[in-house]
Amino acid sequence: MLVLGIESSCDETAAAVLADGRRILSNVVASQDAIHAPYGGVVPELASRRHLEAIVGVVEKALADAAVRLGDLDGIAVTQGPGLVGSLLVGCSFAKSLAYVAGVPLVGVNHLEGHIYAAFLTDDPPVHPFLALVVSGGHTALYHARAPRKYALVGETRDDAAGEAFDKVAKLLGLGFPGGPVIERVARSGDPVAIAFPLAQMTDQASDFSFSGIKTSVSYHVKRHAPLAEREVADVAASFQAAVVKMLVRRTVKAALRLGVKRVVLTGGVAANGPLRAALAAEAADHGLTLHIPPPWLCTDNAAMITAAGTVRLAAGERAPLSMNALADLPLAG
Repeated sequence: MLVLGIESSCDETAAAVLADGRRILSNVVASQDAIHAPYGGVVPELASRRHLEAIVGVVEKALADAAVRLGDLDGIAVTQGPGLVGSLLVGCSFAKSLAYVAGVPLVGVNHLEGHIYAAFLTDDPPVHPFLALVVSGGHTALYHARAPRKYALVGETRDDAAGEAFDKVAKLLGLGFPGGPVIERVARSGDPVAIAFPLAQMTDQASDFSFSGIKTSVSYHVKRHAPLAEREVADVAASFQAAVVKMLVRRTVKAALRLGVKRVVLTGGVAANGPLRAALAAEAADHGLTLHIPPPWLCTDNAAMITAAGTVRLAAGERAPLSMNALADLPLAG
């Protein structure tokens, strides 16, 4: 099965072609980092406008790189949600037009399921059931993947997503955007135990996350000690990163043990973070859990993951009507 996938949920315009849902024939991503950097975060209106400008060229390149024509496709998959509604609408509208012209089936894909399916594009794909930690700029959640296309929400963030917290702390420290990569880089020269930032505790024992408290704590620290020397900035970055990593790892491993699953998937943009990958790998090994992590280039938003998830749904007989609409808050599980 030859499938074209389109991703435009936030600030990357992406398209990919996959054969049989596993073999990547092309994977094209147009980043908008330079456009949003001056604002310290993604500006939705600017993002949707850039998608409009880029999507034709991105899809044409994906087809050309894969050496296929529109008529060769067996289906088209597109991110239906969740995400920025203006951005999603660009991808959905374009995908529906292509499906109509080519006369091929269309399927809408949940962006979070796409992140999970990034793990299936590796040489060691997970086997169901497993627990997936999806951690990105807009989402931080734990899903019990009981079987293909069957998910149960185990825990989620009650406020900011982890990636959003990275962006906001980077802005507080004057480090630029996107926050995740720059904080990881600056933190390498800092002391991760220099500052004891608080870890959110759930009084109801839920497997949920909260990052607003640590973000506020960093803000207070920066104001109290301003102006910060370069070494102090590195210590704040390292201590903040260590606290977030500890929170993510603890909640994930605890949830896996409670559910009795033996496999864990780490995915999403923040899964490209080296200390998080290393800490979860070590903790998983200590508890006899098998950890699956896609390479960093598959963790950040891309269309290969959307195509992989979409291929599974197309093969199962799912079809989206041309009246399909973008859904900014599309849930993966009830």
